Amino acid sequence: MTLLLIVFLPLLGALVPLATERFGRNVCAWSAALAPLISLGLLISLTPAVLDGEILRYHQSWLPGLGLDLSLRLDGLGLMFALLITGIGLLVMLYARYYLSSRDSLGKLYALLQIFMLAMLGIVLSDNILLMLVFWELTSLSSFLLIGYWSHQSDARKGARMALAITGAGGLCLLAGALLLGHIVGSFNLTDILAAGDQIRAHALYPITLILVLLGAFTKSAQFPFHFWLPHAMSAPTPVSAYLHSATMVKAGVFLLARMYPALAGTELWFFIVSFVGLATLVYAAYTALFKHDLKGLLAYSTISHLGLITLLFGFSTELAAAAAVFHIINHATFKASLFMAAGIIDHETGTRDMRKIHGLWKYMPHTALLAMVASAAMAGVPLLNGFLSKEMFFAESLHLDYLGSWGWIMPVLATLGALFSVAYSWRFIHDVFFNGEPVDLPKYPPHEPPRYMKVPVEILVVLCLVVGIFPHYTIEPFIHVAATAVLGHPMPEYHIALWHGFNLPLLMSAIALAGGILLYTQRKGLFAFYERKFRRDEKLVFEHRVQRSVRAAQWFTDGVENGSLQRYMACLIGAALVAGTAGLWPIANLVGPIAMTPADPISYVATGILVVGAIGTVLLHHNRFAALLLLSVVGLIVAMAFIRFSAPDLALTQLSVEVVTIVLLMLALYFLPQMTPNESPRRRVGRDLTLAVASGLGVGLLTFAVLTRPLTSISDYFLENSVSGGGGTNVVNVILVDFRGFDTLGEITVLLLAALGIYAILHGLRLPLPQTDGDGRRWAKEPHPPILSVMTRILLPLAIMVSLYIFLRGHNMPGGGFIAGLITSVALILQYVSSGTTWMQQRLRWNYRKVAATGVLIATLTGLASWLFGYPFLTSTFTHVHWPLVGDFELASAMVFDIGVYVTVVGATMLILAHLGKLAQSTYDTPDSEGEMS
Repeated sequence: MTLLLIVFLPLLGALVPLATERFGRNVCAWSAALAPLISLGLLISLTPAVLDGEILRYHQSWLPGLGLDLSLRLDGLGLMFALLITGIGLLVMLYARYYLSSRDSLGKLYALLQIFMLAMLGIVLSDNILLMLVFWELTSLSSFLLIGYWSHQSDARKGARMALAITGAGGLCLLAGALLLGHIVGSFNLTDILAAGDQIRAHALYPITLILVLLGAFTKSAQFPFHFWLPHAMSAPTPVSAYLHSATMVKAGVFLLARMYPALAGTELWFFIVSFVGLATLVYAAYTALFKHDLKGLLAYSTISHLGLITLLFGFSTELAAAAAVFHIINHATFKASLFMAAGIIDHETGTRDMRKIHGLWKYMPHTALLAMVASAAMAGVPLLNGFLSKEMFFAESLHLDYLGSWGWIMPVLATLGALFSVAYSWRFIHDVFFNGEPVDLPKYPPHEPPRYMKVPVEILVVLCLVVGIFPHYTIEPFIHVAATAVLGHPMPEYHIALWHGFNLPLLMSAIALAGGILLYTQRKGLFAFYERKFRRDEKLVFEHRVQRSVRAAQWFTDGVENGSLQRYMACLIGAALVAGTAGLWPIANLVGPIAMTPADPISYVATGILVVGAIGTVLLHHNRFAALLLLSVVGLIVAMAFIRFSAPDLALTQLSVEVVTIVLLMLALYFLPQMTPNESPRRRVGRDLTLAVASGLGVGLLTFAVLTRPLTSISDYFLENSVSGGGGTNVVNVILVDFRGFDTLGEITVLLLAALGIYAILHGLRLPLPQTDGDGRRWAKEPHPPILSVMTRILLPLAIMVSLYIFLRGHNMPGGGFIAGLITSVALILQYVSSGTTWMQQRLRWNYRKVAATGVLIATLTGLASWLFGYPFLTSTFTHVHWPLVGDFELASAMVFDIGVYVTVVGATMLILAHLGKLAQSTYDTPDSEGEMS
C-alpha cells in the first residue's frame, strides 16, 4: 500500500493548489508541495530496505483477462528515479513560486506538474508493462499541457504539438513492442519479462520487438533523428524545462532502456542500434549546442547530447557501462536542473535569453554567476565535480568494445570529440554570459540578484554536484550499486568510484577534451560564420511544413471521398461489406450445413409476411414521413415477436421499450419537418441503391443460413453453467449485463450519457419556428393538452412506475432489469410531458437530468471500485441470501447496485433527450420557461 500511496499522492495533491490559489502564492506553494513531500518521505523510509537488496512489491488485480494489473515494484533503479522525480520536483515547485508572474496561474502549473509527477512515478515503479504504457501516455499528455502552458504564444502551442506528435508516435511503437513481448513471454508482468531474456533474444520476433521498443525510448529521450522536438519545447516556462527536460520526461526513454536491459540487451543488434544512435546523438547535439544563442536552446541541445551519452553507455552492454550510465543519469539531473533554473533567473532579471546581449553578469549577479559556473563546470566534466567522475567511467568503457574489432579505436575518438564539444559550449555559457564585456540592450537594466529563496533550489543542486564529485564513495556509490544491479539483473562485480585512478588513458582523454574545448571556443567567430552558411535550419519550420503537406494530402483524399452525400457514404460502406462478405463465402462449396432447419408454423409465415410488407412499405412510402414511421414501427414490433417466438423475453421487452421511446423521439422530430419529402434521387442512383439493397439482403440472408445450419460452439454454454453459481441469478441475460460483461455495460451507459449530453448541447437554447398548421393546412387544436389524456396519464404514472420497479427487482432471476425498467419509467414520464406540457412538468418535477444521468454512471463505477476494497478485480460481484420475517428467503446481489446505476442513467439520458425535444415542440399556447430547471 505504501507504493500505491507514493504513486498516487501527487494525483490528490494536484487538486490542492487549484483550491488554495485564492489564498495567496505562499499558501498555494506550500499546500502544493505537501503531497510530493509525503511521497518523498515514504520513499526515504523504504530506502534502507532497497539498499539492502530487497525488492518491494504491490499487486492488485485489475483487468486480468487483458493481463493488466496494478502491479508496482521498488528496486534500486526505481528508487533512484523516484527520488529524482520527487526531490527535484519539490525544488522546481519552490523555484516556480518566484519565477511565474502574478498574471500566470500558479495553481494550474502546480496541478499539471503533479499530474506529470504521478505519470513519471507510475512509469518507474510499474511492474506491469501495460500499466507502464498507461503512465507513459499520461506523460505525453501532461507534458503537452505543460509545454503549452503559455497557450497564448504561438511557439508554445507549436512546440507542444510537436512534442506530442513525436512522443505519441513513439508510444504507439512501444505499445506494439509491449504486446509482442507479452506474446513471446506469455505474461505482461515485468518480473516475468525480465526473467525471460534468453527466451526473448532467441525468438524469431526479437528483432522487430527490439526495434519497436527502441523507437519508443528514442522518441521520448529525443535521440537522433527524433531529437528536434526537445529544443522547441523550450517555449515552456523555465520550471517546466528544469523538471521535464533534465530529470523526468526525457529520462523516461533511458529509463526504459535500463528497465528492459535484462530482456533485450546482450546482442549485436542491440549494440549496433543503441550504441550508434547514442553516438550520433552525442556528437551531433554537442556540436549544435555550441552555436545556439538562446540560453535554453544551448541547454536543450546539451541535454540531447548527454542523453545520447547515456544511451551509448547502455549500448556498450558491459556491466561497468551500465553503472556509468546510471551514475550519469543522476549527475545530469543535478547539474542540468540547476543550469535550467539559473537560465530562468537570468531571463527573469534581464528580460532576455539571447547570449549576444547577455554579458558581464558576474558584476551584477555574482551569487547566481558562481552557482551557474559550478554547474557548467560539472557539465563540462571538470575534476572535483560529479560530471567528471561519470565521464571518466564513460571514457574507460569506450576503450573495451569487442564488437567493433579492428575499428575499436573509432569509439574513444568520437567519445572524446563529443566531450570536447561539451567543454566548448559549457565554456561559452560561462564566458559569454558572466564575462565578455558589458550587457547589450537588455530589456531590464541593470540586472540584479533574484529573490533569496529563488536561488535555494539551485544552491542545493550545486552543492550535490560538489559533494558527489569529492566524496562519491560515501554519498552516491550505494545507490549506483543497487540501481546498476537492477539494470543488469544480477549482482555487480566489485568496483569503486574514486576521484583519482592515477595517470591513465581516460584521464588523458579528459585532458584533451578540456584543452580542446577551450581552444575550439577561442575560434568561435569563424565557426559561427561557417555554421550559419552551411548547417543552420529551423526544424520547427520543417516539421510544420510536413504537417501542412500531410493535412493537404488528407484534405485532397477526403474531398474525393466525402462529398456530403449520406447515400454515397452508405453505398461505399455496404459495397465494401459485400466485397468482404463475398470473398469469405465464395470458397464455401455448399452453403447448406448438416443441421436440419426448424419446421415453420403458420403464425411464423404470417409474421414473416407482415415483416416483409412493413419493410417494403417503408421503402415505397418513404416520401411520406409519418406513414414510413408507422410501417417502420410494425417492423420493430414483429422483431420483438420473433424474440418471443425464440424464447428471448428479455430481448423482446428491450425491443418493445426501445421501439416506444424511438417512436416518440421521431414523432417529436417530425413535428418540425415537412410531411412529405421531395424526390431527389435520379433513376441511376435509385438503380444503384436497389442493387445494393437486394445484394446485401441476399448476402446477409445466405450468411445467416450458412451459419445456422452448421454446428456452433458458443460461449453461451459457459454463461448458462455459471449464471447461478457465479452471478447468483437465473436470468442469464441480466447476469451477463451486470456481472460477466459488466465492464461492457459500464462503457455503454457512459456512451449513452455522452450522446445525451451532446444532444442537449445542440438543443439547449435552440429556438425553432413552430408550425401553425399540419401538412394539409389545417390549424392545430386550440387545446394542446386534452383533459381526458392528461387525467388518464396521471392515473397511469404510478402504475407505470410500479411496473418498472417490479421489472427492475425481478431482473436478476426473471426477464427484466435496470435497462428495461429505465425505459419504462422514461416512457411514463414522457407521457406526462406530452399530455400536460413542459411547463406543468417543470413545476412538479424539478430534476436536472444531466445530473441524474451522471449520477447513474457514478453509481455503476463506484460499484466496480468497491470490489477493490475487498481485494477483487474491478466490477467483481457477490451475492447472498437473507431471511426476513413474513417476506421469507430472498437474494441480495451487489450487481443490483450496478443495475441501479444502469436504471438511473437510462432514465436521465432518455429524459434529457426527449424532454428537450418536447420543449422545442411545446405549443405556442404554453408559456415558455426558458429559465426552468429542465435539464
